[in-house]
Amino acid sequence: MTEVLSAPLVVEFPFTRSLGPVQSAFLTGLRERTVLGVRTADGKVLVPPVEYDPATAEELRDLVEVAATGTVTTWAWNHEPRRGQPLDTPFAWVLVRLDGADTALLHALDAPGPDAVHTGMRVRVRWAAERTGAITDIACFETYEGEGDVMERQAQSHSGEFAGEAVTGIVAPARLDYTYSPGRTQSQYIHALSGRRSVGERCPSCRKVYVPPRGACPTCGVATSEQVEVGPRGTVTTFCIVNIKAKNLDIEVPYVYAHIALDGADLALHARIAGIPYDQVRMGLRVEPVWSESGRFPDHYRPTGEPDADYDTYKELV
Repeated sequence: MTEVLSAPLVVEFPFTRSLGPVQSAFLTGLRERTVLGVRTADGKVLVPPVEYDPATAEELRDLVEVAATGTVTTWAWNHEPRRGQPLDTPFAWVLVRLDGADTALLHALDAPGPDAVHTGMRVRVRWAAERTGAITDIACFETYEGEGDVMERQAQSHSGEFAGEAVTGIVAPARLDYTYSPGRTQSQYIHALSGRRSVGERCPSCRKVYVPPRGACPTCGVATSEQVEVGPRGTVTTFCIVNIKAKNLDIEVPYVYAHIALDGADLALHARIAGIPYDQVRMGLRVEPVWSESGRFPDHYRPTGEPDADYDTYKELV
């Protein structure tokens, strides 16, 4: 029985977006320690502000300033903060209806324990020492004893303009940490790669060989178990030229990624093509693997020098 593998994986990328006039004013206001909302046609004040009324879809532009104090409407205790969360000690996630607002804002509440949190408690914004025009300019909420449990404040109209330069865009990092287990068939595939071999599995019904193996035939839906060694050479069935350099990827652009049908396989896998100018890569090009320094996987594929494969030999795999 092949050892089933598992490994920690991280998927991370920065998401860049531009801001419209409402979100721009909101984030610029946070930088200036001012919380802005937007008023709807029926007089409700929405915080955080949105550009269109969620009930009528009417465009909203009437900005108003609300207080930095408010009331907890509901909450949940976070006993084990994760990387990137507002606080590194246990805290409460809270929905806070700021004074002057009709909707609640989600953020963290710094509290000594869950017994210190309750619906209806009064809180206020704790501003970050350094503010850049992001929701993190609110470091968190904290308990506020300066007013009673009920306090109303009318939202005040605001132009949305501030002395400093307006925030017009944000970069929001997205990250997913998880443990991936490829299962029996792909564990066998990875173990074979460490021996510089490529193996697939044959469907007992249609007799097609799938690489990487999936444990079941994607066409027939039946389980697969018969191992078949394929390659190591193969044929480029189709390809694309990459002109945008990816962060943390030490490959100069332009470069080519291609679908490669390994000899004996009925499914093309994708890999990078090197050892040839990018504008000379073509369908039918015969290639072979160049193994990584660790020898555990192909780093890229290069031309073999053989004549190109005839289109009829790989047309079903394009």
